[in-house]
Amino acid sequence: MAKQAATNREPMAKVDTAWLRMESPTNLMMITGVLTFAAPLGLKALRELIGQRFLAYRRFGQRPVDTGAAAFWENTKPDLRWHVRTAKLPRKADKAALERLVSELASTPLDHARPLWQFHLIENHQGGSVLIARIHHCYADGLALVQVMLSLTDAAAQAAVKADAGKGWRPRDRGGVIARLLAPARKGIVRAWDAGGALLRDPVLAATMAREGSEIARELAIALNLSDDPATAFKAGPLGARKRCAWADPLPLADVRALGKVLRCTVNDILLACAAGALRGYLRDVGEDVDGVTIRATVPVNLRPLEHARQLGNHFGLVFLDLPVGEANPLRRLERVAESMRELKRSKQAALTFGLLAAVGMAPAGLQRMALDLFSRKATTVATNVPGPKKPLYLAGVEVKELMFWVPQNGSIGMGVSILSYNGRVHFGLIADQRRIADPDAIADRFAREVDKLTLLTLMEDWDGGIGSGDAEATLERFVRTA
Repeated sequence: MAKQAATNREPMAKVDTAWLRMESPTNLMMITGVLTFAAPLGLKALRELIGQRFLAYRRFGQRPVDTGAAAFWENTKPDLRWHVRTAKLPRKADKAALERLVSELASTPLDHARPLWQFHLIENHQGGSVLIARIHHCYADGLALVQVMLSLTDAAAQAAVKADAGKGWRPRDRGGVIARLLAPARKGIVRAWDAGGALLRDPVLAATMAREGSEIARELAIALNLSDDPATAFKAGPLGARKRCAWADPLPLADVRALGKVLRCTVNDILLACAAGALRGYLRDVGEDVDGVTIRATVPVNLRPLEHARQLGNHFGLVFLDLPVGEANPLRRLERVAESMRELKRSKQAALTFGLLAAVGMAPAGLQRMALDLFSRKATTVATNVPGPKKPLYLAGVEVKELMFWVPQNGSIGMGVSILSYNGRVHFGLIADQRRIADPDAIADRFAREVDKLTLLTLMEDWDGGIGSGDAEATLERFVRTA
């Protein structure tokens, strides 16, 4: 029997093990997504689609098993009646009612006796349907899961369903992430060894390798020596077990791109700077003095080649991004975010944290908790920005109207900011611990106004630079509200 059980299992990658073990009652390690549809979607058609395409990924037919000493993937036979089910809302339910339902599901653990994923279909909502997806982070990172969800869709309403869709989304890997990251150095070492000590005779090669090692050591020192994030309302008090989800009305992506060209920065810079502005406005509304305050966001950075974007598993690192919520001037706030992003792109912080996550996955539980607590104290939020498809997609023949998702937080972090582009529009969402942020809509609703502020300041060529004062900031806020 023991031999049979062993053949029914396969080892879990160490990084995936780390995400499996990060789960706690106050921070469930689920990625939660919401898809809204332009027309009704039937439960039978959805189950057929999930059975054919989603389960074409063999991993989703397995459940994670953690023995304490090691973690495994165990083969099962998923019951689609349990994994794909209906959820109910009143026929005339509004956006707030939908947000409450998503919040409830985001706060409800998945059943660890089964594969850790579930779909909830609201068949009739505002003339269409809504699909809420919950998938544990140990299966894959956000980029891969977005691609998985896209593999369920088609570019046309009448496209044929292919049972082997999942296979086409998994090109053969040429090696693990760490192997690819270390490949140049490894090749250099092999060449030097084969040359009979050429490393000792080649000061250029020796200096290059020493520099790479010192840069990684420097990044580790920087990460470990980061101060704890300031004690704002976003970090006040212990976490609870309830999450609140909110999202804003989508914005035209073309407007943000045009703004980026004028300001000579990336779309990502603008969106994250506007998120910082929304967080600043909320803190001021609850009476906090935020002038001069900077908080950090942990931002996932993809480490897999684009041709492997559809592979499951977690292949990303984390970087600590400064969010200058204490900067009153939206343009200067954007400049600081853009500069922070440029510095992070030049660093090896993402590769370092990926390696640390792998090490955490191998460490004893007590050490895992210590490492998690150490790093989560240094950030206030998790921030993700994922570019989605540029054209409308169809799932089981029904057009996907809007698309939103949230990644989990870890340790003592109680807030997540999510930005996703789809079909020419930008979707901004927030998930937050209910004890710390009772009304996340108050933040989500500010996002569009922050984009408007940047646009207004850019258009005002003769602006006198007085936006740095509190009175000028309030004036600009009132103008945007009434425009």
